[in-house]
Amino acid sequence: MALISVSIVEDDDQARESLAVLFNGTVGFRCLSSHRSTEDALKKLPLAECDVAIVDLSLPGASGIECARELKHRRSALQILVLTVHEDHEKIFESLKAGASGYLLKKTPLAQLVESVHEIHNGGSPMSPAIARKVTQYFQALSPATGGLALLTDREREVLDHIARGRINKEISDHLSITARTVENHLRHIYEKLRVHNRTEAARKYLAP
Repeated sequence: MALISVSIVEDDDQARESLAVLFNGTVGFRCLSSHRSTEDALKKLPLAECDVAIVDLSLPGASGIECARELKHRRSALQILVLTVHEDHEKIFESLKAGASGYLLKKTPLAQLVESVHEIHNGGSPMSPAIARKVTQYFQALSPATGGLALLTDREREVLDHIARGRINKEISDHLSITARTVENHLRHIYEKLRVHNRTEAARKYLAP
């Protein structure tokens, strides 16, 4: 049976070495190469032989997202598995848009990590449960039923509640003990997430049954 060849892009020396030992010591796998930066990976990673690249996002120099994008551009058949501590929507979706097929958190048990590499090699898209939940919530938030409300932070919901009550920015800032500029920033984010253009449209979505 052919071995699954894995390359690792991780700036933490101990983590990188541990992953190399893990895959070299697991039947059916081999660690093909390891790199501590995007720049090193783009220079030295043997793309023609690599099946799966495990990429951290927080790398010195160019980010892991840039690394994933360029590796995928150079060899579309390469499978990229992000292994990171980041759980925010932006990092998740930027990674997926860059070409990653899987997204795991670093707290993932080693046995599950190995299984995930096997899964991604066979065409799957492994994700940590917390990440899968965020992806699901994101798309639910874009549905007509929710109108994007699920994307709002607790503070943004508070601001929106005051908007729905007809309060102006000064009143909202007084009620929440924040500056008027902070209220404006929250409003801008609310409009973007709800895909509306003014207070009336935002309030209408908030109050919709």
